[in-house]
Amino acid sequence: MSYRAPVEEMAFTLRHVAGLDAVLAQSGAEIASEDAVAILAEAGRLAGEVIAPLNRIGDRHGTPFSDGTVTTAPGWREAYRAFVEGGWNGVLASPDHGGMGLPHLIAAACTEMWNGANLAFGLCPLLTAGGIEALAAHGSDALKSRYLDKLVSGEWTATMNLTEPQAGSDLSGLRSRAEPHGDGSYRITGAKIYITYGEHDLADNIVHLVLARLKDAPSGTRGISLFLVPKVLPDGTRNDLRCSGLEHKLGIHGSPTCSMAFGDGGGATGWLIGEENRGLACMFTMMNSARLNVGLQGVGVAEAAYQKALDYARERRQGRAPGSPEPVSAIVAHADVQRMLLTMKAYTAAARGICYLTAQGLDAAHGPEGKAAHDRASLLTPVAKAFSTDIANEVTSLGVQVHGGMGFVEETGAAQLMRDARILGIYEGTNGIQAIDLVTRKLPLNGGATVGAQIAAMRRVAEGLLKDGAPAFGHAAARLREGIGNLDRATSFLLKALASNRPQDALPGAAPYLRLFGLVQGAACLAMAGLASSAALKAGETDPAHAARIALARFFAENLLPAAGGLEQAILTGGGFAEDPAFALAG
Repeated sequence: MSYRAPVEEMAFTLRHVAGLDAVLAQSGAEIASEDAVAILAEAGRLAGEVIAPLNRIGDRHGTPFSDGTVTTAPGWREAYRAFVEGGWNGVLASPDHGGMGLPHLIAAACTEMWNGANLAFGLCPLLTAGGIEALAAHGSDALKSRYLDKLVSGEWTATMNLTEPQAGSDLSGLRSRAEPHGDGSYRITGAKIYITYGEHDLADNIVHLVLARLKDAPSGTRGISLFLVPKVLPDGTRNDLRCSGLEHKLGIHGSPTCSMAFGDGGGATGWLIGEENRGLACMFTMMNSARLNVGLQGVGVAEAAYQKALDYARERRQGRAPGSPEPVSAIVAHADVQRMLLTMKAYTAAARGICYLTAQGLDAAHGPEGKAAHDRASLLTPVAKAFSTDIANEVTSLGVQVHGGMGFVEETGAAQLMRDARILGIYEGTNGIQAIDLVTRKLPLNGGATVGAQIAAMRRVAEGLLKDGAPAFGHAAARLREGIGNLDRATSFLLKALASNRPQDALPGAAPYLRLFGLVQGAACLAMAGLASSAALKAGETDPAHAARIALARFFAENLLPAAGGLEQAILTGGGFAEDPAFALAG
């Protein structure tokens, strides 16, 4: 079974959870929601028919490395050519540079599809999209003129070079150096690791965005600058940089993860992006985009795992389900398998809603809402990244469980999805870092008003459930109200701890708080979709998908959301381990 983009469900979420029609009306893109759905349908066709069949091929073939050259799997170059010829590399980019100029919401849905079809393949355009955004926001006119058109078209690709062997997530320890050359360029020396698509054969040039220090720069992150360092220089000669090796990884085998060496011959030529010693601010433009996109990767992989598990459960026959007239039932008829499949589907749909809401905030930031929408997107970004990738690990693991013994062997492909998903909670800022960012930087935005407004929006959804009153929602309204109460009290506790300069009381609860936020926001997203479906049914529509959405909102609220109470208690009372020396001896 190959991945099938769930275009209908994605479009429904875009419209009824993320407000697609309002975004399109504001954007000036001059397309109606029907046109947007047609675009998604075509993207889904490419994802399902061209990119997805290469997923297993890439996993088995890997990316052979010889004499500094990386070779991608058979069929990948042709698929990438089809991808760029269709204009898909520039969905979000400005038409001034050959892009489609569509909203973040449409780009988000496309990103989900590329990565649901083939995570290792989808990583290449994901990094290029971030490079385009950073260069467009901070690059000089000369750099934009020279590089943006080629990056938007996909003729060239981009990378992000942050991590070094001695400095992982702590960028203050970077040692790569940059020296002015006197002609406006710089000479870059140093080594980087974990560089996704740092070398490959899909494009003629690779544009590396590299963090490095100038001589006499301030210490720590205040002394980091960002440079554009191309593999091939404007005169056609090869720059002084190379791939020095590939990592041998648990998953995403079709994606080359490179170690890079800059300046073996005296220094790689690069050009400054933005201001000297302000590189981290420039790079965060790329990283924030990448964090939402990694969350969408989690949604895509989770969707693929759910589809694979559902198909298998419908075919595999074992045991007799209660009440079944058949001596041997398909395992999908057994209650525990149903529970696992519904958990997979509900988590995936909840994470999709959170990611689309985040993208909507990025779009709305360019309209009348302005800063309020930007702050809302900032609040939701760490949740979108971390919650979605955590559930990707959980959903792919459940997918293996549904397959039973056949999930533990490579034949079915369920194991590959679990292996591939494992990196998502680690790169682009570990999920622990996302939790710290959420609690220490995003909750205090506007004195807590931003998170307060988001919680108020969730309460309006719960009130909508109460007003709707459809019996099919079961206890969803009550459970959602309880979950919002858990979130509200935990938020107040953390804000008070931060305001009192007691980070030691706030940080131990950061990870459970992010999970709590994701659960409650995800439940609200599913409830929004359920309410839209309930209204459609009351209006006489007969699409069975409407009843399914209501059932999914109820399942999430009644079976998954009750964990919110325990998470609240962990936040309020579970932080003692960070200070009590007895816990140091717990092992």
